[in-house]
Amino acid sequence: MADHAGGPTLFVRYAFPPNSHGYCGPGDSAGFLGYGLAGAVDPGFRQMAQAFAGAWPYLELIAGATGIGDPLDRRVVDAYWVGNGLLDGVGVTHMGNSMEDRFRFRTGPRFASLAEGVQAGGLPHHSFHVFCIYPWIGLLTENRQAEHALTVLDRCRIRWGRVTALQGDQAVVESRALAWDGRRLELAAPAQENVTRAVDGVGLVPDLAVGDWVSMHWEWVCDRLDARQLAALKHYTSLHLEMVNGGVEHSGAALALS
Repeated sequence: MADHAGGPTLFVRYAFPPNSHGYCGPGDSAGFLGYGLAGAVDPGFRQMAQAFAGAWPYLELIAGATGIGDPLDRRVVDAYWVGNGLLDGVGVTHMGNSMEDRFRFRTGPRFASLAEGVQAGGLPHHSFHVFCIYPWIGLLTENRQAEHALTVLDRCRIRWGRVTALQGDQAVVESRALAWDGRRLELAAPAQENVTRAVDGVGLVPDLAVGDWVSMHWEWVCDRLDARQLAALKHYTSLHLEMVNGGVEHSGAALALS
């Protein structure tokens, strides 16, 4: 079962993996990880969390639309990274206004294509940001870029799998990677992958066991998932994959993030 870490610790678990690669968030990834391991929350931590220009506005959106005072409330953090009923309470108007505030100026006339994802039912879940905002979907049709784009999409999304073995700081997890057939983006057959659960015995998720269902971001295990969380993560990922496969336009996304 999930260990129900507090919201700030849960945020670190999911946000640290890309931060450790320098993709987003504060420059001091070691300090950011230290906050998560200690479970500490102070103005310094909040400043670090707000440096995640991709994730933080979604947390603010979910909290504001659902009447929750703190974007780092566990329910809000869980909604964005994994998914829960808060997402359905955000509404198209709040979602559309947030996208307009963030991206209209940067995309100009191409904003209409970016907004199609909202009109098609997109929700403020990390999979929406990966599949409907990031530019990588549009690169799948570029022969020289396709393999790299698929790898980035797969590592950047929050994926799930079941632990089949533990080997020191590593875990072996059976999961389903993204696959691209030239037309559709889908999940491949289950396969084993090696992921990091700790460095020198210090990890984000304590007491993992063979048989646990876990979430992963880049090469890290982020959390142990209970049945509700597993179902939610599958559901919201599928929702946004189907939007992409249904033809939601992405011509404006690359400019939005350039």
